[in-house]
Amino acid sequence: MKNNKKIFCLFMIGIFVLSLNVSAIRTSQTTIQKERTDTLTTDNYTQCTSTGEDDLDPLVDLEVTVTIKEIRALDKIDDIGQPDFFVVVFINNEKIRSNIWFNQKYSTEPWSATLDVPDEIENVTIKIQLWDWNLGLPRICDLNADGSFLMNTYNINLVYNLKIAHWTGDDYNYPAMNWGDPSGYGRANGCDDNSIYQDDDDCLILFDITQTDPDGDGIPYWTEVNRYHTDPEINDVGRDDDGDGIPIEWEFKWGTFLDYDWHSGGWRFVWYYDPFEWDDHETIDIDNDGLNNVEEYLTSDWGSDPFRKDIFVELDQMEAGPNGEIASIFPEAGKDMLRDAFDRQNICFHLDDGSMGGGEWIPFDNVTPREELEELYRNYFLHGDKNNWRRGAFHYGLFVYDATYEGYVFGTGDGYGGAYQISSSRMNKHAIVHGKPTAIASVYMHELGHTLDIYIPGGHDTESNYPWKLGWWKWRPYKSCMNYGYTYVLVDYSDGSRGKRDHDDWSTLDLPAFQSNLH
Repeated sequence: MKNNKKIFCLFMIGIFVLSLNVSAIRTSQTTIQKERTDTLTTDNYTQCTSTGEDDLDPLVDLEVTVTIKEIRALDKIDDIGQPDFFVVVFINNEKIRSNIWFNQKYSTEPWSATLDVPDEIENVTIKIQLWDWNLGLPRICDLNADGSFLMNTYNINLVYNLKIAHWTGDDYNYPAMNWGDPSGYGRANGCDDNSIYQDDDDCLILFDITQTDPDGDGIPYWTEVNRYHTDPEINDVGRDDDGDGIPIEWEFKWGTFLDYDWHSGGWRFVWYYDPFEWDDHETIDIDNDGLNNVEEYLTSDWGSDPFRKDIFVELDQMEAGPNGEIASIFPEAGKDMLRDAFDRQNICFHLDDGSMGGGEWIPFDNVTPREELEELYRNYFLHGDKNNWRRGAFHYGLFVYDATYEGYVFGTGDGYGGAYQISSSRMNKHAIVHGKPTAIASVYMHELGHTLDIYIPGGHDTESNYPWKLGWWKWRPYKSCMNYGYTYVLVDYSDGSRGKRDHDDWSTLDLPAFQSNLH
């Protein structure tokens, strides 16, 4: 028995040592990857040094705050019920724990952890963990690309710099797409280890890190004095010295980052966008999501990221009818299904159901033919302004009572290709069989897919509708809501992993496709 125990202990020690070596190799590979900035050509940088000699902000006593803005479960975390999340944050190794959000798969209740930090040391270490309380037996959730059975690989480890109010580590800002953070800045996704279709306790958090800033513009004292030469006691929000249509605070947030310099063996500050030098932001779209930098700025309050793909959709819904016809209301659970599908792929889906200035209620109409859909597009989406900026930034997905078919993309007469409708009265039987949230979200995602230029194997094969038809069996490998055999049933596109007659929708999405004929 004792020998067996010794063998077991040696075995566990061997696994632990191996995991440390693997972790070191992965960290080294990640570092090398971040160091390769050959495609990023800029001399606009400052060496990053930590002398510990000067007060980095003589106006205040510096504090650092980590704010968790949102938590989302992308897997089934609890076998019974919904997860009971809590967050643990370490700032300079000081542990701060949140309360528990009981029985919530999604939490949008902000929570913050604040700590006083030394004013003369520019780097602050931060670690973020997400836990499921799990009936008093806490289990850590996966937020990182390095998820495994070892607890510490689920953490988000960061180094925050007080001079420039930016961070690097497991989450970072970087404009070169080949080496960028796939989940985006201030966004951590457990699916980044390719566990999208595995039960790996994958979760998503949105967070921000800030520091004490007397003038409230988000630009720290050191940057204002040593780089921008602005007054650190005057709020500069909205200032646009170079006249390129983007204010200083946006160019600071997205145009500043930490980069490892291979030659010097240290970190440097890179100023990719200089708020005092004009940039043609109307033509810059680094992540190729169809949103130029001006549109990224206009949507920034709703979570857009210029270095990670975003899709914005305006949802207008129809009111109830006079004879008992129910309103065409998109279920909240269906909205979450849509967002989860895109979140797992690191494409952020933003649905404007009234939260972003659009998303209006349309008067009831018993039948809404195509020409009336065009009228709704002009009146409720463009609001009579053919140059409305949303026309190039948002898709337009109507939810009406009856437009003669369950759903279709409709022409608008002005070259805009992002308009589609779904009809509530046409989906009643599917809602009964498959559940209303699933049926509605599936059809909505199907029609959106057409505006993203998804190629459909076999076209719209009507033979794939029902199990007793040949097409239903023929196209089963194509597991996508674009396939009629999965429409109403599945809220997802296919990843092309199922062999013959499958198609990789996710890798071939053309996000700017709906703009191709705009004039």
